[in-house]
Amino acid sequence: MARTRRLPGSRGEALTGYAFVLPQVVGSAAFVIGPLIAVFWYSLHDWNVLANKFTFVGGENYERMFDDPGFSDSLRVSAVFSVGLVVLNITLALALAVMLNQKMRGTATFRAFFFSPVVVSLVAWTIVWGFLLQADGGINGFLQQVGIEGPNWLREGPTAMASVIIVQVFKNVGLNMVLFLAALQSVPAELREAARVDGASAWRTFRSVVVPLISPTILLVTILTIVGSLQVFAQIAVLTQGGPGTSTTVLVYYLYQQAFQFKEFGYASAVSVALFVLVAVLTLVQWQTRKRWVHHEV
Repeated sequence: MARTRRLPGSRGEALTGYAFVLPQVVGSAAFVIGPLIAVFWYSLHDWNVLANKFTFVGGENYERMFDDPGFSDSLRVSAVFSVGLVVLNITLALALAVMLNQKMRGTATFRAFFFSPVVVSLVAWTIVWGFLLQADGGINGFLQQVGIEGPNWLREGPTAMASVIIVQVFKNVGLNMVLFLAALQSVPAELREAARVDGASAWRTFRSVVVPLISPTILLVTILTIVGSLQVFAQIAVLTQGGPGTSTTVLVYYLYQQAFQFKEFGYASAVSVALFVLVAVLTLVQWQTRKRWVHHEV
């Protein structure tokens, strides 16, 4: 059997490749893998900074978490927020992308208008909306001009949740809109024309031809939006602080309260591990079920 002859310079090329990959590997180990291991280790301890206590307790933090009504309430609130955000964000982004794909006048300005919030500072964006949503803010002032008495948006449970969702939708819908627009522009025009020649309506063409072809982008946008919805924090901290009551206390804000308000870092670490597992499971489920509705993978 003839021996494979190593090409001259192949070792140098390998070393060059390792040199390019090394920063990413070191970064991932230092800022992703290492912190994950540390958080899991902390979750097995009763760590109270004020009492200077760091005691190994095994799975007690996890037992406490599953018996904690505050944790279950935060899961419910996170589910409501995620469903509302995902449905509104993806629906609006796809509708805007379809409109922009019509080659109408002013589409560049329209696209810039909806994309500009993406590049604005999240905290600055949220503070501005906080002023607008106050009881005597700009939104209620506008409603008074047309004879409508607006509610105290951020101090009533249903309107507080709806306000936080809408603020987040308008913040990120532009990014999803651009992703959908790129996918729509990659759909071959001859396929749409063939569908029209066969007598398909515009809706039938969109549903049966366009949607299957852009389904990989729909999957990507759905995963990114769900993961982002489970990590929301700044909007809650600035607008509602989890209130009124616990009506907007999502899982990340509950984690923040346990760690930095109650100084229960061990228990907060257990909550963060639960959040990591939840995000990983949801992403895995979506990825594994993609073959049922993603019909065109590149």
